[in-house]
Amino acid sequence: MHGPQPDALLGPCLGRRAVAVPIGLAGANNSPLRIGIIAHLKYPIAEPFAGGLEMHTHLLARTLRDRGHAVTVFASVRSEFGLGLEAICTETSLDDVGTAEATDVAFFKEHHAYLSLMNGLRDRDFDIIHNNSLHYLPVTLADTLPMPMVTTLHTPPFCWLESGIRLCKANDHAFVAVSKSVGQLWEHVAKAEEVILNGIDLDKFSYQPQPDPNAYLVWYGRIVPEKGLHFAIEAARQIGLPLRIAGPILDREYYRMHIAPQLDANIIHVGHLDHTELARLVGGARAFLCTPLWDEPYGLVVAEALACGVPVAAFARGAIPEILDASCGALAEPDNVASLAEAGLAALRLERSACRQRAERTCDAARMVDGYEALYRHRISLRHPGPAEVFAACQPIAPAARHA
Repeated sequence: MHGPQPDALLGPCLGRRAVAVPIGLAGANNSPLRIGIIAHLKYPIAEPFAGGLEMHTHLLARTLRDRGHAVTVFASVRSEFGLGLEAICTETSLDDVGTAEATDVAFFKEHHAYLSLMNGLRDRDFDIIHNNSLHYLPVTLADTLPMPMVTTLHTPPFCWLESGIRLCKANDHAFVAVSKSVGQLWEHVAKAEEVILNGIDLDKFSYQPQPDPNAYLVWYGRIVPEKGLHFAIEAARQIGLPLRIAGPILDREYYRMHIAPQLDANIIHVGHLDHTELARLVGGARAFLCTPLWDEPYGLVVAEALACGVPVAAFARGAIPEILDASCGALAEPDNVASLAEAGLAALRLERSACRQRAERTCDAARMVDGYEALYRHRISLRHPGPAEVFAACQPIAPAARHA
């Protein structure tokens, strides 16, 4: 995979500790890498993104390619071809299946796709594999691969992934957490080697120093119960400002029962927007209401709002307190509408420039990809030592050690 390992490399080390080193090591500084990224298969890795995981995978792959690396993304068939797509599965979303065994159909489709992929990767020449899926098979089978693998922990533990991680015996494998909060939640199962905070494209969520003249609040994300949109609607009414809602309806029953009946001239769902439209909507808001009902692993929507210069009022859950500080956001007691409304009023008084500055310090995609690149090269170097390691290995052995 990494080229020949000639005996000539060992010649100068006769009588000394010797290790074989491949020529043209891919892990050397600034050299391009061959990177395989395993994506989540439920939705395509393409705009408009179904959620933060899809956006994260897209941004990671695109930035790595822009930096000159050879990237292949293993994802569902409707993902963006320009990312280096190698389609391994049709979407496993159940929206169009409509059979009593739908859950099993989706499960076996996904299972087969990942199993086939992991078997096939044994004969591929990647320098490293980045597992960005939430599936148990890639991490369980990491020890069957001839190259190192990195797995990013994007969520709190759940039974299927936890089971796979407990079975992971690979030495050439590292876990990364997207926040300290996520790393702590996984500590009883596996320790994250690093915490690499997610990043966003600051150019795509450009700074808007002035909000829209027609004042409104914004909420955006996947419209599902655990995102808590109904709390944002109630809080917006208490604050006394209109609310604009953007995002895909992924739980139609929740939307029908709890959201649609509350829509009116002031509470408007504008649909599922692409990046440009979404950035314009978010940037025009006076504040963003963030209402997770679970321990949010990171909170890309918070980073995006800050990048646009929009203060955030959020339930203090998961990693959100790691992103916000007093200059850019106000935290509320989880599941408490009155507390959220109070935080929203406090957010309205914050400086938009301070929000952008916070995003530039902590949420830039360049910083995130720098972290992953460094980790890739470190993991590769552990398998194939570089010139410095060869020099150290070739130092004379002390007499006592020679005769031990």
